[in-house]
Amino acid sequence: MESKSGRFPFPFQPYPIQESFMEALYTALDQGKIGIFESPTGTGKSLSLICGALTWLRDHEEEKKREAARLLDKPEECDAVKENSQLSEPDWVSEFVQKKAERDVVNKLKDEELKRKKREERLEMIRHNAQLRYDMKRKANEDDEAVKLLQLSREGAESESHDPEEERLIVAEYESDDEATPKSRLCDDDDDEDLEEDHVTKIYYCSRTHSQLAQFVHEVQKSPYGDTVHLVNLGSRQNLCINPEVIRLRNVQMMNDRCLEMQKNKHEKREKAPDLEPKRRRGDAKATCAFSGFENLMAMRDEVLVKVRDVEQLIQHGRETHTCPYYSTRMAIPAAQVVVLPYQSLLHASTRKASGIKLKDQIIIIDEAHNLTDTISAIHSTEISGAQLCRAHSQLSQYCERYRSRLKAKNLMYIKQILFVLEGLVRTLGGKVGQNPNTQSCQTGSELLTINDFLFKAQVDNINLFKVQKYFEKSMISRKLCGFVEKYEGSGVNTHSKNKENRRIEGLGRFLQTLQNKPTDVLEQQVAVEDKPIMASPMMLVESFLFALTNANKDGRVVIQRQACLAQSSVKFLLLNAAVHFAQIVQECRAVIIAGGTMQPVADFKEQLLFSAGVTEDRILEFSCGHVIPPENILPIILCAGPSGQQLEFTFQTRDTPQMMEETGRVLSNLCNIVPGGVVCFFPSYEYEKRILGHWESTGVLQRLQSKKKIFQEPKKANQVEQVLTDYSKCIQRCSNGGSGQTGALLFSVVGGKMSEGINFSDDLGRCIVMVGMPYPNIKSPELQEKMAYLDKHMPHVGGKSPGKALVEGLCMKAVNQSIGRAIRHRGDYACIALCDHRYARSGTLQKLPQWIRSSTHTHTTFGPAFASVRRFFLEKRQSPPL
Repeated sequence: MESKSGRFPFPFQPYPIQESFMEALYTALDQGKIGIFESPTGTGKSLSLICGALTWLRDHEEEKKREAARLLDKPEECDAVKENSQLSEPDWVSEFVQKKAERDVVNKLKDEELKRKKREERLEMIRHNAQLRYDMKRKANEDDEAVKLLQLSREGAESESHDPEEERLIVAEYESDDEATPKSRLCDDDDDEDLEEDHVTKIYYCSRTHSQLAQFVHEVQKSPYGDTVHLVNLGSRQNLCINPEVIRLRNVQMMNDRCLEMQKNKHEKREKAPDLEPKRRRGDAKATCAFSGFENLMAMRDEVLVKVRDVEQLIQHGRETHTCPYYSTRMAIPAAQVVVLPYQSLLHASTRKASGIKLKDQIIIIDEAHNLTDTISAIHSTEISGAQLCRAHSQLSQYCERYRSRLKAKNLMYIKQILFVLEGLVRTLGGKVGQNPNTQSCQTGSELLTINDFLFKAQVDNINLFKVQKYFEKSMISRKLCGFVEKYEGSGVNTHSKNKENRRIEGLGRFLQTLQNKPTDVLEQQVAVEDKPIMASPMMLVESFLFALTNANKDGRVVIQRQACLAQSSVKFLLLNAAVHFAQIVQECRAVIIAGGTMQPVADFKEQLLFSAGVTEDRILEFSCGHVIPPENILPIILCAGPSGQQLEFTFQTRDTPQMMEETGRVLSNLCNIVPGGVVCFFPSYEYEKRILGHWESTGVLQRLQSKKKIFQEPKKANQVEQVLTDYSKCIQRCSNGGSGQTGALLFSVVGGKMSEGINFSDDLGRCIVMVGMPYPNIKSPELQEKMAYLDKHMPHVGGKSPGKALVEGLCMKAVNQSIGRAIRHRGDYACIALCDHRYARSGTLQKLPQWIRSSTHTHTTFGPAFASVRRFFLEKRQSPPL
């Protein structure tokens, strides 16, 4: 079914606000704008994004085809450079240049059209289950010949025989800091065999979590474009790997290292000529991945493109075909029309490059973008401990010592520079390299420095970190070191490998030691150990930290945290200016759409992220719509006082008083008496939740609440969230059927926690959302203070308010808006939202609420009228339930 305008295919008759959304989206994409789109949860934002963006993409491709056909039919019209060629040259020169330019344009169009037709024909055949065979024999033979020549030349250059096992560990010769990377001799330039290297115009859609991405893919499958669009769903190895040997490692870094090692082993196996390969000793064989066969990957690449699949379906298909979903999806990126990926893969430049993502003239849609600035800052901030620094220094020292005679002068120079920098970083923590970091004591305390001051303090200001970073990238020394550690367990004093049983005992000893030091909670200690795995080689963390130090001095800070021992101390880089890393995205892309349920406050967002990234006001397009629910289906109230008349103000000075906690209990008890179904209560922090629940338990408040609602609490571990939600839902359903004396369930959650974003409390699951206080961030945090100082110095003051203060208020209201958006999920839904703090009534705070809530909000200075309005609201809904 199509919308009334007939312009946007839609699975049903869209709401007027959805049509307006798609029209604005189409305009933004067509004019190359940076669009800020605010659409409340429950208004069909995902479907509007899909149908609006894919309609533009369809029209764009059709226009390109028409233009190409016109120019191919009339090549004399290819006069793109005609004006430039009509200069002062003789006529015959101008005519020659013009005709050559025309021929070049026509030839390029013909080439692109040929590739497009071949690609479409092949995918159409696959769509109809035709059996395709890839003739890769010639390419494989050519690669083998080239590799053999390289192998022979390498052997001829070596004057002494070396263990072939170690060839892969030695960094390649690094001759010059400025030379361009030579093109690989093994690259295939045959366009006919490498059609997908040309990236088609595409839409990159990214969101925060894999569950949000999965929901988007399901919406695409249900949309009118579900059967025709070429969509690729990217994920990490942790989500897409099907190799049991890699999956069992569980830790992301270890999985990545193991997978890359197996890929390396596979390529080395191909490179070795059969007659030159020495006989291996028993047990010396290297593991390779059985799921990465080239022909199977090519076949699955095309299968991925012709049918939209979510991550689970990709894994199932990979297992059925014995093919790796992780690599096949990446191979499908160039020919895809839609690429679905998590934030990290898009917002981090090196991750984009590694994934094969090219942004030039493409479309970016960033969904759930309310915390985009903070997300970019978090992605580019990095922390490394004293133990990891010492471990990296030890490993690199042993690597250098072992291969000193094999390394060229340039390599030795940079390795020594890296070692020198590592010594300086450890020195800032008050320790020394070459000694056990667990036994080195430090003087506790923290210090916050600018980048330049930190470099001076570490005495490495004379090192050119830009050249060091380039060396890391070109030599891949971090990967080489991982292989060295894998082979020799280079964390020991010598390069001899340790006994595996001893390593297991050491690991057990470390764990038991943590229990001995802090015997409070065995389960929490075990979780802490699991959450902080020991990396095989921390050099990649070192590389990330040194890269962070190449930011401009004003854009970042370094925090030195000294603990009792060197191993637990750390240095952390904080990015203050997220715009510096967002600038490349907005400059390269054709258009960027930033969407969210609430983008308030938009002014701060534009100032901190867009204007600072070089975006001008005329390139920004803003769209904000109301909710699809009728106004009578929502009751937002601000409670300024409780039942006994106590003013509700949850500041740090007043919220811990017994009077405030008891009044909060009375408010919640009264609400639970009249609200049917589920009530979700959000506290400002885990610390306050623990304190107030403890007080309620001792005073009998929890028992009173339990008589009306079964109590649930947000779990500490993410993998328990689903079970808690299931039990919560079943309880509400059972109560609605008269299964007990209780009227539903009460769920205690924390703002910014596991329940405050991406969770659907529709219908009876969330008939009332209670916000206890205002979740202001910790103003004493040195990181926040530095961010505020940075904004006050570099951003303009608006309305007499400092940008730093506006940041704190913005962070608070963003968290509130996300939490209260959990309730209303569709047109027929209804709910009450109770904001318990008189400070919500301030005009500046009210303006930061979403428009659809702000226009219906009522402020009550006393509790009686508020209670009456809530009781009347649910009584009316019970008598005449909405459709």
